[in-house]
Amino acid sequence: MPTGHDSNNALANLFLSMAELLKNHGENPYRIRAYRRAADTIANLESSIAELVRAGDLRTLPGIGKDLAAKIQEFVETGAVQAYEELKTPLPPAIRQWIVLPGLSDPIVHDLYYRLGIRTLDDLETLARSHMLRTRPGVSVTADELLAAIQRLREHSRSD
Repeated sequence: MPTGHDSNNALANLFLSMAELLKNHGENPYRIRAYRRAADTIANLESSIAELVRAGDLRTLPGIGKDLAAKIQEFVETGAVQAYEELKTPLPPAIRQWIVLPGLSDPIVHDLYYRLGIRTLDDLETLARSHMLRTRPGVSVTADELLAAIQRLREHSRSD
């Protein structure tokens, strides 16, 4: 793990990479901007980010909220950020096709696969039937609409 200002630069570059990947995934522009702003803040720090983590001063930095503070702490403790690893790992082709389903964008499918462990259409159907899908940020489809679309996708897959 880099130390001092090298650590600051490594984390700033990681956040810039995350911003670019989020942009490529069609994520919320405000979220992308937050990562870019955090990268700029971290790159211009006088002290090392590790010192600020130890002192518990992250939230005093401009543009660093709870979510980014947790990622900074994770980076300082482990040398990595799991969310970045997930973003740069492509989805399997069978999962990637889910973005054609109504209400499921690339970021949402990514979230379902990596955060919730949804690995099959059966898993997705179970989630939709449980009505828990509507609690996920950004999901704008009803369970019935999604269930009908899953059925159409299955029928299309069988006819190939």
